[in-house]
Amino acid sequence: MRPANEALIVVDIQNDFCTGGALAVPGGEEIIARVNALLDEFQLRVFTQDWHPADHSSFADNHEGRKPYEVIDMPYGSQILWPVHCVADTVGAAFHPDLDVAKADHVVRKGGDPAIDSYSAFFENDHETPTGLDDYLSSKGIEKITLAGLATDFCVLYSALDANRLGYAVTVLEGACRGIDLNGSLEDARTTMLDANIVLEP
Repeated sequence: MRPANEALIVVDIQNDFCTGGALAVPGGEEIIARVNALLDEFQLRVFTQDWHPADHSSFADNHEGRKPYEVIDMPYGSQILWPVHCVADTVGAAFHPDLDVAKADHVVRKGGDPAIDSYSAFFENDHETPTGLDDYLSSKGIEKITLAGLATDFCVLYSALDANRLGYAVTVLEGACRGIDLNGSLEDARTTMLDANIVLEP
């Protein structure tokens, strides 16, 4: 069992990010058995859940003439346009049925504001609007976090960087994550995390 000041953050293991989903991460469901085993090692386990309104501004369908994976400028910076995914209260937004959700101590839903996307478990993409996770972890005396989930090069990456910026010691279990790898984004994410002194483990 890990010390009481360590938490496991399980990022977005939802139907739409697994095989057959609207924004499937290659091999996304392959990590679930390992993640379920990890849940027994930590005294505090937090799950994150993408939870978008149907009119979310990050969906290509909500921009006339735009296609998924095009990039547009938003008030908070560049935004990749995504296929419609993880719409609140849909099957796609639900946690994968093989994930041991009963062991989650806390669930953070993100991406609920239609005007702004939210990759990180800690902040929306303006890097200012908090999700409440930092306050929750601080209240529990957490100093170190370990990250697993989907996708390595987006929601895991942004969560790791924000946790690092907030002063947590951060480890990313690469073997318990899978990436989208959009135009080399997976290797870029690894480099960015290493440059930030985030520990990458198999």
